Amino acid sequence: MKEGIHPNYVECKVVCACGNSFVTRSTKPEIKLDICSKCHPFFTGKQKLIDTAGRVDKFLSKYVKTGGKTVKRKPKTVVMKIKPLKKIKKAVPKHHPKKGPSKGIESKKEKKASEK
Repeated sequence: MKEGIHPNYVECKVVCACGNSFVTRSTKPEIKLDICSKCHPFFTGKQKLIDTAGRVDKFLSKYVKTGGKTVKRKPKTVVMKIKPLKKIKKAVPKHHPKKGPSKGIESKKEKKASEK
């Protein structure tokens, strides 16, 4: 390995929001976590509401106000009307009658044969 291009690899203390802490090695001396394996629902098997930026509190406050019932809101106002798309004409092939000898007109070969 080349010297001077790699960061220092030191002992690191990892601290979780639940209070759990452990020591490992990293390029940073200290790491702070929101969730660790001791408090994560996947590892504990217990369901736990994880509040991310107050979303759970916001939901609970709305839920209490309505008493658990759904609230119908007014439809949003349309800012810009969109014109309907123009109908596209389908490409229909034109009907061409067969080019060949017709019943009333003699063909060139027949004319030549009759002339001789």
